[in-house]
Amino acid sequence: MLLTELWKLYESDKRIEGFSSQTLKAYKLQANLLIRYFDNVEVDTITLHHLKKYLAEASVNLKPSSLAHRVRFLRSFFRWAHEEGNIPTNPSTKIKEPKTGKRIPKFLNEREIEQLRDACLSTFEKALFEFMFSTGCRIGEIVKLDRQNIDWTKRSTVVFGKGDKEREVYFNVRCEIWLKRYLNERKDNDNGLFVTERNPHRISIAQMRYIIKRISSRAGINKIIHPHQLRHSYATHLLNNGASIETIQSLLGHEKSETTRIYAQLTGKLRKELYRKYF
Repeated sequence: MLLTELWKLYESDKRIEGFSSQTLKAYKLQANLLIRYFDNVEVDTITLHHLKKYLAEASVNLKPSSLAHRVRFLRSFFRWAHEEGNIPTNPSTKIKEPKTGKRIPKFLNEREIEQLRDACLSTFEKALFEFMFSTGCRIGEIVKLDRQNIDWTKRSTVVFGKGDKEREVYFNVRCEIWLKRYLNERKDNDNGLFVTERNPHRISIAQMRYIIKRISSRAGINKIIHPHQLRHSYATHLLNNGASIETIQSLLGHEKSETTRIYAQLTGKLRKELYRKYF
């Protein structure tokens, strides 16, 4: 079977399994790179040696984290191909991920959060910023929300995270005030919770990124700010105010507690810095 044919089968199978569109998009990029390197060869002609050579050449221009992502795709792809009976042996079995180390999440301190708040000019910007910060949602989760998804009584909504896993998230009173004001001001009939300012339609992930970039540019904060930092800041804020790792894990929708425990390392580092500064 040719590589292109096998990829189509793999993609269909993973779509049925409920893989998110973002994951499938990332995997398609990896598949295209694989096909470009090997040409459209018969899959069973690819050996462990070939894959190691492919990864070794790619590693010259890739960060360890990017190379690790490529390795994960290869292992998933060839393991599936072997399990489905499309190849006699799995050539990726002995391939190991590079050591990447644990990156401490970049977060915003209280002063920076307030600077961003002050830099929000429109009701739309204020509502979006407060919703992002007070729920800790991923931007991919927010763009899927509809107006009717909001439970005003509980100040909550249900989002679908990675792997379409459902969880309830909550927002505070400040967010409720701006969100209600924003929705009351809208004249469009779009179901989306947040819509574009011009020719209103459901906002996209790229547009949300642009809006946060626009707000941060106005705020004059001397560092690059991206939407996921609001999620990191939300988690750090919870931890600093006494929330348990298990609670934060549930609110963030992390599958593994190890992912959430990185925030404990971060706040531990902060405490150490503050001690050295003031003692």
